[in-house]
Amino acid sequence: MCEAILDAVERRAAGRRVTRVRVRVGVLHRVVSPALDQAFALVSEGTVAAGAAVDLVVVPARVRCAACGHEAETGDPLAVCSACGGADVEVAGGDELVLESIQLSNA
Repeated sequence: MCEAILDAVERRAAGRRVTRVRVRVGVLHRVVSPALDQAFALVSEGTVAAGAAVDLVVVPARVRCAACGHEAETGDPLAVCSACGGADVEVAGGDELVLESIQLSNA
């Protein structure tokens, strides 16, 4: 995942030094900020993004209960219906992976 993010960052940066990266990741990817930071630091070593800070925005999924029809957002990848407790839910979204922005060095 971090290699794909780095590829996108390098294309946008076009050789300019990157100091910050903002990534939107769906909850179904189960990404946590410390792990993403560490992995990105490893893959970006020696590139224009070396040492860049990573801002993680986690996007919730939407669930719709087959039993009662209730719809809601959830941050839990193994969600049940928050209204009736039913486990027969349809999950939509939460699988995004988007490079929202990069911040370039002024120097």
